[in-house]
Amino acid sequence: MTMRPLKTPFVARLEDRLNRRGSLERRDAQAPKRSTLIALLLACAVLVTVDRTGALSPVRNVVGDVFGPAESGTSALARPITGIPGWFDSRTQLRDDIASLQAQNARLQQQVRTSGFDRNRLAEYDGLTRTAQTLGYTLVPAHVVAYGEAQSFSRTVTIDAGSKSGISPDMTVVAADGLVGRVLRVSSDSATVLLAVDPDSTVGGRVGDSMSVGFVTGSGSLSSSGRLDLQLVDQSVTPRAGDVVVTWGSGRQAPYVSGVPIGVVTRVWSSLRDSSKTAEVKPYVDFGALDLVGVVVPSGTTSDRSVIAADGSLK
Repeated sequence: MTMRPLKTPFVARLEDRLNRRGSLERRDAQAPKRSTLIALLLACAVLVTVDRTGALSPVRNVVGDVFGPAESGTSALARPITGIPGWFDSRTQLRDDIASLQAQNARLQQQVRTSGFDRNRLAEYDGLTRTAQTLGYTLVPAHVVAYGEAQSFSRTVTIDAGSKSGISPDMTVVAADGLVGRVLRVSSDSATVLLAVDPDSTVGGRVGDSMSVGFVTGSGSLSSSGRLDLQLVDQSVTPRAGDVVVTWGSGRQAPYVSGVPIGVVTRVWSSLRDSSKTAEVKPYVDFGALDLVGVVVPSGTTSDRSVIAADGSLK
């Protein structure tokens, strides 16, 4: 067993003092000397002063020439990586822009495809308004939604207006160009119209300036080359080519009101057998392309749709 020497109080205090001094010396050795700090500060001040005079520009240029290519190369290598988030953002924005442009293009193409149809309907409506003003009648506008079956040997159309719109049988139906026919049957929401070209249709008419009275019958043809036949009551009168034929009408304005243009006389021929004269009339209306029509109704008629008044205004 080793015996540790006993320390006297004096010896203990002396060792403690020596230990503290050694610790301070080690701390001072690790800390920068005051003279070094002062030297660094002075060097910085000198460099700032010299830089303001432009003396360091050549040195700066040399450093830039040395490290500039390396910096550019590093930036070029890093650019594909740092640009990845922006690439995804731009790709998403590009897809959105393409989708928006495709939608706009589709709408424009649709407008172009239907522009002719829209212009035609607008022209027909304007024409129907002028017809109401010219004839002085109130009209209920309607669209042709169906043609009668060819097998029925009857030339009829169905319109999308019926009794709810104030329409009843034996009302005159017109288009912007002239006479279409008369209402044959009516339901609440639709009506059947017998066309003036139907072989069973007979319309009283007046011819040209002479106002000679006759009867117009249909030939059954819906083509634009179809014709109507006119026979005058007074066989001594001979219609001339170019004479306009309008409806004769009746006192109760049914089944046809008076003054509606029917067509124009194209030629006249005589029958040797019965000494009669027949005039061929080209109708103003293209019966194979009917769309917007107007049904003549009494003024003040209650309707579920806007009507065109005799002055051309909507009611």
